[in-house]
Amino acid sequence: MKQLSAAASYTLRFINQTSKSIFLTGKAGTGKTTLLREIIATTHKNTVVVAPTGIAALNAGGVTIHSMFQLPFAAFVPDSKSLPHFSDTVKFETQASLSRHFNMGAQKRAVIRNMELLVIDEVSMLRADTLDAMDFMMRKVRRNERPFGGVQVLYIGDLLQLPPVVKNEEWNVLQKYYRGMFFFHSHVIQQFPPLYIELDKIFRQTDDVFISVLNNLRNNTITQNDIEVLNQFVKPDFDVKNNKGYIILTTHNAKADGINSESLAALSGKQYTYKPLIVDDFPEKIYPVDPNLQLKVGAQIMFIKNDLSFEKQFFNGKMGIIKSLAENEILVHFPDENKTIEVERYEWQNIRYKINENTKEVEEELLGTFTHFPIKLAWAITVHKSQGLTFDKAVLDVSQVFAPGQAYVALSRLRSLKGLILLSPLRMNGISSDEDVIEYASNKANEATLADSLSSETSQYLRNTLITSFDFRQLIQEWRNHSYSYKQEAPKSPKSKHKNWAQSNVDSMEQLADASTKFQSQLYQLFSADPVDIAFIRQRCEAAYNYFFSPLDTVVESVLLKIEEIRRVKKVKAFYDELLVLEELQIKTVLQLKKALQLLKIIVEGKEISKQNLISQESSQYKINKLVIVAERFRSMSASLVDDDDVSYYEPKAKKEKQPKKATIEETLELWKQNHSIHEIAKLRKLTPGTIFSHFTKLIQMEVIQLSDILPDDKIAALREAFYDFKGESLGELKDIHGDKFTWDELRLFKSSMKP
Repeated sequence: MKQLSAAASYTLRFINQTSKSIFLTGKAGTGKTTLLREIIATTHKNTVVVAPTGIAALNAGGVTIHSMFQLPFAAFVPDSKSLPHFSDTVKFETQASLSRHFNMGAQKRAVIRNMELLVIDEVSMLRADTLDAMDFMMRKVRRNERPFGGVQVLYIGDLLQLPPVVKNEEWNVLQKYYRGMFFFHSHVIQQFPPLYIELDKIFRQTDDVFISVLNNLRNNTITQNDIEVLNQFVKPDFDVKNNKGYIILTTHNAKADGINSESLAALSGKQYTYKPLIVDDFPEKIYPVDPNLQLKVGAQIMFIKNDLSFEKQFFNGKMGIIKSLAENEILVHFPDENKTIEVERYEWQNIRYKINENTKEVEEELLGTFTHFPIKLAWAITVHKSQGLTFDKAVLDVSQVFAPGQAYVALSRLRSLKGLILLSPLRMNGISSDEDVIEYASNKANEATLADSLSSETSQYLRNTLITSFDFRQLIQEWRNHSYSYKQEAPKSPKSKHKNWAQSNVDSMEQLADASTKFQSQLYQLFSADPVDIAFIRQRCEAAYNYFFSPLDTVVESVLLKIEEIRRVKKVKAFYDELLVLEELQIKTVLQLKKALQLLKIIVEGKEISKQNLISQESSQYKINKLVIVAERFRSMSASLVDDDDVSYYEPKAKKEKQPKKATIEETLELWKQNHSIHEIAKLRKLTPGTIFSHFTKLIQMEVIQLSDILPDDKIAALREAFYDFKGESLGELKDIHGDKFTWDELRLFKSSMKP
């Protein structure tokens, strides 16, 4: 972000240098989504993004709450007792029933155990009982009774927009446990409220009169004067068909769909249908747009995504008119700018989270892609689906009574009052906002509160991070449990041969227990001083690190060496899995110590706490370097066992080392430089060859590569001749003339190389 507001800046600092959970809200158009992207890009914490619905999760770049935490689709009663049968049509879960059928895979458990920051987007739709179920599951998986198992939570959303959905039969039961169904009614929030931060700088509107009306509408303080301001724009006979560029906002899906279908049918000319390009795993239930996009020349459309390229030719909600259509080409005209562009397909990604085996960081794993044109028919849209969009011109068809917040959502889509048309006068009845939400908004922190809280929470975060990093109790107990497990083995079982090895490591770890406890007590004392001497604390921590690192590092090597041995032995899969758990915890402990020391270093040096400053090459290479050492040791110790290096009964398939996330075109360029063909790049990236070709048109436009790098000289010469004297906008004209002589991709590549 070029320039952060005070609230946005505080949010970033609270995320990176405290453990305090945050509720980040803001009126429509204040940049919540932009700030979320900045947080994901800069935080040093292991982050997971979730949302209540598949589409919301896809737009936030995360996964659904139910899939992440394996929650059944049922109402959750925050009670440990089994409950009587309530209904044949509605299902209820309790803590007891959730525990009984809880069956989470090792990968997902590892993600939750290593998670440091949980981002919940579109929190207005999140039900209180669902949040309590998440809290219960995270405490259970992480074996930690702090809220959410000790994970920092960032809640993002505008509570005056889409509310939670609760059936009457569910509420009949849940009202005995909850005062309401918003996320802040949950038991965990009532006991541990997050810090309430509001983004207050509005980027969408600049008209002070309009902003005032919206604020009053939002806060249930709308006046008769505000109503009169809005009702100046009532035009009951307004004809949308004769006033292009206006979109109708209505309250029901059927009405919006009917207007769009009728308007498309009224256009003459051929109707084209465009379908998505889907690679690998992308379930139909999370399709971000209708898979069958039906268009005609003259159709009014809007873009549903922002242009991610450097040209920034469109934004989410920008309107346009279809100017030209061909089998593989869509041209859109913007009348106000007298400008025409070709629409390129947009790529949506279906991901899941996994743990990097070497660094123990939470990472995204790409499962599949959905590539489609990011546009939809736009003569009409529901208020519900307009959330997040920005319009220059809109017609509000609000004859039905609005639900709380709907009037605000509808009106706040507009940049200014100049683009507003009301088909009927706006009445006070039925448009008030939810009283509970208004009451909760009174918790908003002012700047003085934020400054004081940031100071105390940062000191507390540093203290807790250091104390946790030098707390080896969980690791020591894991080794004790492992050692105890040998008592259940038969004397001649394959595992029993390694009993002495296990006991030796238990002894090594237990020798650290007393010193670890004493050092934690020392840290408590040092942080209770006023003022806190951070430079001295750094000296003490470096000395402690030097004391503890060697024995911890030795045990890491010992475990990796044992894994190298056991993976070549048959019928010891359970033992091998136990070793992997020990290895994960042992390495995580070492890496946590290294990160804590780096945190102290950048605080003493007065640098910003961020991903860039906190992640060191030494930490990221630690396990890889250990594996090299262990492989050499194993060869020298067990030459007879390594005659065949391919013998491995349990080792999972090697995974590609994840690099820092690049822009999609950069990733394509990197693979191209590694001499992969376009079809190979498409396969590696789970994209279609056509999408990869579109990346190359951009790279040629940017003069990063030359057309001759991709196409042979004879093909370029033929294309040059075909384009001679070509003045048209649509490549469809050339395609009609030359047929199969050139592919669409070849035509686009050549056009991108032409100088304007």
